[in-house]
Amino acid sequence: MADKKQNFEDKLENSKKILETLMNPEITLENSLKAYETGMKELSDAQKILEDALIKIEEIKREK
Repeated sequence: MADKKQNFEDKLENSKKILETLMNPEITLENSLKAYETGMKELSDAQKILEDALIKIEEIKREK
């Protein structure tokens, strides 16, 4: 996969797709573990994006 930075919405959408994959009753244990790991990383990255945005908002408020 290309190493391009994704935005919050992309990370959230990827997480939703992974959740759908995990809900498939025919998924193997190995594939479910891989999907879970990927999903958790996507959510962690999305959380970091939100935290960075909050920091920026706070900085802007202090400048006024």
